[in-house]
Amino acid sequence: MTIFIDKLKPAPHQPEIADQEVVKKQYGHWRLRIFYSMYIGYALYYLTRKCLAFAMPCLIRDLGFDKAQLGLLATILAVTYGISKFVSGIIADRSNPRYFMAFGLIASGIVNILFGLSSSLYFFFLFWAFNGWFQGFGWPSCTRLLTHWYSRSERGRWWSLFATSQNVGGALIPLITAYCAQMYGWRCAMIFPGSVVILGGLFLMNRLCDTPQSVGLPSIEKYHSEEGAKSTQERELSVKEILFTYVLNNPILWVLGISYFFIYLIRQAMSDWTVLYLVETKGYTQIGAGAIVFWFEIGGMFGGVLAGLASDKICSGNRGPVTAIFCALSILGIYVFKSTLVASPIIDALLIGAIGLFLFGPIILIGVAAAELSHKKAAATASGFIGWLSYMGAAAAGYPLGLITQTFGWEGFFLTLAICATITTIILIPLWNDQRKPAQCSV
Repeated sequence: MTIFIDKLKPAPHQPEIADQEVVKKQYGHWRLRIFYSMYIGYALYYLTRKCLAFAMPCLIRDLGFDKAQLGLLATILAVTYGISKFVSGIIADRSNPRYFMAFGLIASGIVNILFGLSSSLYFFFLFWAFNGWFQGFGWPSCTRLLTHWYSRSERGRWWSLFATSQNVGGALIPLITAYCAQMYGWRCAMIFPGSVVILGGLFLMNRLCDTPQSVGLPSIEKYHSEEGAKSTQERELSVKEILFTYVLNNPILWVLGISYFFIYLIRQAMSDWTVLYLVETKGYTQIGAGAIVFWFEIGGMFGGVLAGLASDKICSGNRGPVTAIFCALSILGIYVFKSTLVASPIIDALLIGAIGLFLFGPIILIGVAAAELSHKKAAATASGFIGWLSYMGAAAAGYPLGLITQTFGWEGFFLTLAICATITTIILIPLWNDQRKPAQCSV
């Protein structure tokens, strides 16, 4: 146990390399290695987070569950994941992401396998709650890596490019788990992804590292000669400083978190319920519906990258305008998708892809803004804090939205999403001209 705890501690700083050519070469090597490793790792996190959504039709058919019960499972995961994301953010700011991120992925895989071996609703609740908790280890670890290895002037595009990992993972889910569920049953749809991500956790342990200073490199601010590069030695903040000085008393983080609540409700609803909607209302098979939902993630991939580039290049690092515009466009996308009643794979795929494009712009940029408008050493906690609020929204997309759909049909479902998108747009408009500087690193 002592060895495990020691592994989770931040890696100690090494003597800084003096040769600038070596520094340049090593920075290029580590930035590429860390990027592709955490990209693969976070995509794998999605395999075990979202696989249940594509097993839902089988669970209804084989075990007799109704929409409200399945929605409760989704809510349980969202609540535990949201709480874990906040708690894990505090831990991640004071941990080595090489082991913290890997442990969460391995534990999530084990829990998914146990879920697939069970039949009791109570065991489903228990295992899915644990899955949500371990899922919370992923994003804060990545936030720590992104803020330490990529500078503010380039972070929008690197962050948005990295965030496409969730779209890749989300796009693979319907192709893998819907196929497993239809061909081999829902148990296979849970056990197979769980087995894959355990191997992914071992991969992360081998490939990741902590901060640049832990391998003898200067801080990213010093390397890029940016503001905040006063010293190569960055002290670790106390938990009290992180929580109360840089997170809970930061009003802009509360605004971002509340907007995240509503945008994640929409995102989770589209991800979790669209397969069932297409099967019930348009007569698609599970695989056919999964193939349509695949384009939600592909659209989101392009939307996140486009939003990141636009905020870096057009708005000079101000995330507000692009975020508000994309959110407003999502209202139109939801309305058109709901109004298209005839089953057409091409049209449905295009519309679901457009919704993904518009939604993931705000999803990515709100996360970037939260990290930038806090302290570098509190970035994971800031991300975890708004992530906690976002997954309270995701929780509302589970049982509460399932109950609305059960009571008022799919009309009530889409009306709820449209209202949430409108509220989010209104909340984000005041941030249009927000140009506050992030807190600098203390020495």
